[in-house]
Amino acid sequence: MKKTKLLIFFLFLNFIFCHAQDLSPRKFWPSPKGTTVGVIGYSFSYGDVLLDPSIPMYNLDSKISTGFLACMYNFSLFGRTTNILFELPYSWGTTKGILLNDPVMKYVYGFNDLGISLAINLLGAPSISPKEFQELRNNPRPIIGSSFKILFPTGKYSENELINMGSNRWTFMFELGSLIPLWRKWIIEFGLGAWFFTTDNEYIMGKRQQKPVFKGELNIVRRFKPGLWMSLDANFFTGGQQTIGESELIDLQRNSKIGVTIMVPFLKRYSIKAGYSNSIITEYGNDFNRFLFTFQVLLNKF
Repeated sequence: MKKTKLLIFFLFLNFIFCHAQDLSPRKFWPSPKGTTVGVIGYSFSYGDVLLDPSIPMYNLDSKISTGFLACMYNFSLFGRTTNILFELPYSWGTTKGILLNDPVMKYVYGFNDLGISLAINLLGAPSISPKEFQELRNNPRPIIGSSFKILFPTGKYSENELINMGSNRWTFMFELGSLIPLWRKWIIEFGLGAWFFTTDNEYIMGKRQQKPVFKGELNIVRRFKPGLWMSLDANFFTGGQQTIGESELIDLQRNSKIGVTIMVPFLKRYSIKAGYSNSIITEYGNDFNRFLFTFQVLLNKF
């Protein structure tokens, strides 16, 4: 039992970093005022979790599925293009490995924390009509935007369990990004941001605190026709060292991922997005591959 709890404890410490690793191209690309989009998505992540070498654990393997519902609404804020996004994920899967020469496995499931994001374009994209949006598509211009995200402590959590799908704390992300047209069909995007975490005072191993995680992302986007695009994505993130009780963990991250994303529209109101990402540098934290699929529908008419 103790061996299983030790495995679950260290795997849990890595699950909470996953959101900092997300690749998200086209985050600041504007849409017409009033646009409402519904999203159903699924992601599958698998791979090894790299831990402190002093822990007698190896051959770690995780297979985690996540389904999610999301809704995005675009509106005008101080005359600027702004959107708000609601996300509700649910995850399930298994983790297993070898601890002190004994195999251990744990099945996990439950709702993750509810996420709400607000993104606003600061330069280059005032609130626009569908006609103005078409003009922007034909002649893209440099855009600067910012975003703010909150993860609410609503996910499945028990103070008597070492692994939980919810974090039992508030999480905040701030980001500043820009997109720059290189040619008519090519756009480069980059962003810098940071995740901040409040304290979990009910964690079973003692009060859990975490330093900020800082991140940077670069996306190179190729547009083919309206709504059809493909991107090459890369990020880097560092920080996130934790303190459990009075013990400061040796878990400073300096990690990087690369990926590819494609969006395919059909029947005017629908689109499918598919993505793949892979870890290329992992000094500490999750070292995994991820597949992502989403189905999106435009809920209103223009």
